[in-house]
Amino acid sequence: MIAFFDASALIYLIEGREPFGGKVRKELAAVAKKYPDLGAAVSRLTWLECRVGPMRANDSAALALYDAFFARPDLVWVELLRDVVELAAVIRAKHGLRTPDALQAASCLQLGADHVFLGGDSAFKRVGGLNVKVLR
Repeated sequence: MIAFFDASALIYLIEGREPFGGKVRKELAAVAKKYPDLGAAVSRLTWLECRVGPMRANDSAALALYDAFFARPDLVWVELLRDVVELAAVIRAKHGLRTPDALQAASCLQLGADHVFLGGDSAFKRVGGLNVKVLR
C-alpha cells in the first residue's frame, strides 16, 4: 500500500495547520496500522506546489522541512510523463477536474490499485479507481 500526497495533504502535514494537520496525521496512522509497510509517493506537481509558498514568503525553515521530506530515499516519485498527461486529459474531459487536479489523479493511478490518495478536495472522488481520503 502506498499513500499518494496531493499538495494540500502534504502542506497540512508539514506545516501542521489545524485542524487539517491533525486529520492527515490521524489518517496516516490509521492506514499505517492496517498496512505496516505503507509507502509514500508524490508527483513533481506536488513538489512544485509545496515549495511555492515558502519560497514566496522567504521561509527557509519551511522550505527545509519540505526538502527533507522530498529527500527521503523511500519516497516514490511519479514523473509527469506522456502516459500521465494523457490520462490526465481523459480525467479532465470526463470528470471536469482542473488540470492540476487531473494531473495529480493520473499520477496516483500510475501506482496501481494499492494506493490511498490523500487530498483536500472531494472532487477527486469522481475519478473511478482512485481511493480517495478527503482531509477536510
